[in-house]
Amino acid sequence: MSDKVVIERLSVYAYHGVHDEERRLGQRFMISLECCLDLRAAGRADDLRSTVCYAELADVLVRVATSRQFRIIEGLAEAIASEVLSVFRRVEEVVVRVEKPGAPVPAVLDGVAVEIRRRRDEAGTRPNRPN
Repeated sequence: MSDKVVIERLSVYAYHGVHDEERRLGQRFMISLECCLDLRAAGRADDLRSTVCYAELADVLVRVATSRQFRIIEGLAEAIASEVLSVFRRVEEVVVRVEKPGAPVPAVLDGVAVEIRRRRDEAGTRPNRPN
């Protein structure tokens, strides 16, 4: 599937991390999302009902990232992928990238990130909304 709805580097302040200080003080995370779905009908009809609403996608990212705590960003990425596939039935595949610019690493770097790709047929999810 080559059609995508993309959210790039949504910034959230959340309380994830292995270290107690990270979970107590919090830090900024950047989340990017690629939702793979067929956009032909939406493009031809110029109709939001035939695609997924990026504002609703952004709401899911913020809600998942700020309502739970994860020790590792892999857990956050997995939870986001699962939620997107569960909520938005049109999405066939999702790529989630979570960046942690302030990672406590004893090296000079801009940050660390994980990126995962999940397909609906692998996730065994059942949609609960017509998006």
